[in-house]
Amino acid sequence: MDRRFQFAVVAALVLAAAAPADEGSGFRVDAQSIERLINEDYAYLDRFPDNRMPMSRVLRAEAAAVDTRDKLTRYAERALTALADHHAITGSSLKDSWALVPSYSDLWVERRGPDFIITAVRSRSPAEQAGVKAGDQLTEVSGFDTRLAVERYWGDLGVPMTDEGAGYAARVLAAGRRQGPRHLTISNSKGARTLSLPNLYDRGVADRAEVSTAKEGRALVILIQDSLGDNDTIKAFDAAMAKAELGQRVIIDLTDTPSGGNTTVARAILGWFVTKPSFYQMHTIPAEERQYGVARQWVEQVLPRPGKRHGGPVSVRVGRWTGSMGEGLAIGFDAIGARVEGDRMAGLLGAIYDYKLENSGMVIKFPVERLFHVNGTPREHFLPAKLSAPHR
Repeated sequence: MDRRFQFAVVAALVLAAAAPADEGSGFRVDAQSIERLINEDYAYLDRFPDNRMPMSRVLRAEAAAVDTRDKLTRYAERALTALADHHAITGSSLKDSWALVPSYSDLWVERRGPDFIITAVRSRSPAEQAGVKAGDQLTEVSGFDTRLAVERYWGDLGVPMTDEGAGYAARVLAAGRRQGPRHLTISNSKGARTLSLPNLYDRGVADRAEVSTAKEGRALVILIQDSLGDNDTIKAFDAAMAKAELGQRVIIDLTDTPSGGNTTVARAILGWFVTKPSFYQMHTIPAEERQYGVARQWVEQVLPRPGKRHGGPVSVRVGRWTGSMGEGLAIGFDAIGARVEGDRMAGLLGAIYDYKLENSGMVIKFPVERLFHVNGTPREHFLPAKLSAPHR
């Protein structure tokens, strides 16, 4: 059995022993199982006091009142929100669910003292088109002072707000709901203005190639268009690499990969740039050590691909919308000696596994593996070089 699903299967078998008498109670059992699943398998419990999932009387009362699929979906969203982890999500949603960050966000917001500062703006997004720039301040959301909106966000869950949670909530509020526009007040030295911006679900996704190329001076730039989860990207990347001349610098642009992907695509890309099996990423599963007292850790390799080899220099561009597998690809390139340039990445935690709840079949997703650079740096703490620094 694939190790990625061992924990989910075991949990499902345990829950099956308490099969509900009716559909409504089945939804309730599933809701109440989420806290246990998180406390058993979530890879980052050390972020919280007592190494336990943040929980409140409000959330437990909601779980006990779940009797429909929609209520289960809403509760699951809110329970996972308590983790303040953009990588903990549900497999289904409601029309008014909050947008996923970073996939459907265009503003990266961080709390700096009492203020909420926009530190990055997504390229070609509604926010960029409206003239929002890094360094601007997010002062209001839907007419409410951002500080008050963030406090209400956590107060509604009954969960204490942390410094980490404040930035998390601000980014979610700035991304808005999955339907309807966002009303954001942006301030800078020139004054304040209130913008009505479409959410990125309303905007839709235009048809575009998985991979595109451009020339930048003498370098070949290969842009991955948020397609690291599509195995067709392998052929598209191979076709792009066929344009590279002998010894030419290749720049791989991962600045639009917020939705992550899979290791097959990542290893196919890395395989162009190695001549022997090379370590590119380290994994651990904390749940095994918590349960059995035996640590589990392994290092994954990338192998050369027959007939696919580029010996020229390679560098990688990243930013806040480089997420999950995009981040894994970046640390993999760094491990094999490529230069990684740009802004901080999304900092998404670990590798997520799918958990199918026993009675409803609803899927929740959260990090079970912790991921590291081969030098031991947690992936979420990896820092790229500055774009202005000289190439190596």
